[in-house]
Amino acid sequence: MLPEPLGLATRYCLLKRLIPKCGDNVFVGRSVEIKHWEKLSIGSNVSIHKQCYLDAGGGITIDNDVSIAHQTSMISFEHAWDDDALPIRDNPVNYAPITIQSDVWIGCGCRILAGVDIGSRAVVAAGAVVTKPVPPHTVVGGVPAKPIKSI
Repeated sequence: MLPEPLGLATRYCLLKRLIPKCGDNVFVGRSVEIKHWEKLSIGSNVSIHKQCYLDAGGGITIDNDVSIAHQTSMISFEHAWDDDALPIRDNPVNYAPITIQSDVWIGCGCRILAGVDIGSRAVVAAGAVVTKPVPPHTVVGGVPAKPIKSI
């Protein structure tokens, strides 16, 4: 509801106040939803574009110089279904941290799931679903994400 410059400044001030570590020059676009602020850490020169969803229940660490395009989700938990006596929705939830190392570009509409570590200078292609670690200097894409090439 705020004009863009004022809204951007307000979101940055809230982030600085509510998360344990927030670097300088952090851009948070409109309609970004963050859950479990206390388990989110963001470095400097980071952009999180509009309509992203970050659930840091298991912890999310984003290092310096990272760009996260619009409508990307990072979900640091997953549902278990081990207990057949319970509906899946009532089974326990397993938490695992997500780590995005420095100099990473995440394309629009990606899904980064629990336990994933994305190495430095990696690129995640638009629409990818990342379920496994991404080596440094690698472009990944697809569902599930697989290496496409080294950079």
